[in-house]
Amino acid sequence: MKPVASVSLDLDNLWAYLKTHGDPRWERRPSFLPSAVPRLLDVFGEQRLTTTVFVVGADAEREDGAAAVAAITAAGHEVANHSFRHEPWLHRYSPAELEAEVVRAEDAITAAGAPRPVGFRGPGYSVTPQLLDLLARRGYHYDASVLPTWIGPLARAYHNRTAGSTDGGADLFGGFGRVRAPNKAYRWRDGLVELPVTTMPLLRVPIHGAYLLQLHQLSPRLARGYFRTALRLCRARGVSPSLLLHPTDVLAAAEAPGMEFFPGMAVPGSEKVALLDWVLALLREHFDVVGTGEHVARVAATGLRERDPVAC
Repeated sequence: MKPVASVSLDLDNLWAYLKTHGDPRWERRPSFLPSAVPRLLDVFGEQRLTTTVFVVGADAEREDGAAAVAAITAAGHEVANHSFRHEPWLHRYSPAELEAEVVRAEDAITAAGAPRPVGFRGPGYSVTPQLLDLLARRGYHYDASVLPTWIGPLARAYHNRTAGSTDGGADLFGGFGRVRAPNKAYRWRDGLVELPVTTMPLLRVPIHGAYLLQLHQLSPRLARGYFRTALRLCRARGVSPSLLLHPTDVLAAAEAPGMEFFPGMAVPGSEKVALLDWVLALLREHFDVVGTGEHVARVAATGLRERDPVAC
C-alpha cells in the first residue's frame, strides 16, 4: 500500500489578504471566492481527491462564502475552522477573545450547511498553548497550524517591509525556533493531534503552493524539480506529506487586485492550474492522498509521540 498524504486548502479571501497587508480596500470586503472555488473543485474532481478546506467564518456568513461551503460539502470535502476574522495575530488574543473567535467561526460554518468542524488551522500558522487547550475542550480532533521551518522571521521581514500597516507584525509567522518542531504528526499532551504543514525534510523549507509558484515564476523546471525532490525526501524519511493550497494557486493577478506583493502572482492563471494539476497527480502517484481529518485518523491509529504544548 502507498503511504498516506493529505491535501488541504486554506480558503483565505481577497479581503483577508488585503487586511493583513494593511490595505484599506479590505473594508469593502472584496471576494474572489466565486472565481476560485469552482476552479479548485474542478481540479480536485479531475484528480479524484477528497480534501479538507479550512474556512474563514466571516466568509461563511456571506452569500458567496455560504455558497462555497455548500459546494465544498456537496463535493464530499471536509470543512474545518480557519478562525472567524482571519487575523494572523491570533496569539495575541485574550482567552475570551480566542474562544469567541473559534466559536463564532464554528457557528457560521454549521449555519452554511457543513458539519461542525473538528479540525482547526490558525491564520498565519498562529498557535499557542491556550489555543490548543481551547480546541481540546471543544472536542476538536486535530490542529494543523504548525509550519516547521526557519523562514518565519524572513517572511515577517518581507511582510513588514511591503505592508501598509504592521499591526501584529512584530511576531508574525513564528521564529527560527520553529525549525525544531516535528515534521510528522504528533500528539499534544491534552490529546489533540497536530498535523504540521509539511516542509522539505532536512532543509526545512516550505513546499506548498505559493512557494512552488514563486519558483515557477523563475523557472518551471526548477519548481518541478524542487517538488520531486521534496517527495523523494518525504518517502526516504518516512514523512507523510500534508500539502497546503490557497485560492491564489489558481488565480491570475487580475482576479486578485491589490495582491501584487504575494508570491507567484505574476504567473498566468492557466499556468497555475496546470502546475497544480501536475503537483496533485505526482502526489497521487506516490501516496494515498486524503483530506486532513482522514490523514490524522490514519496516523493516530498507528500511535504518535507526545509533545508539551509549551514547546510550540
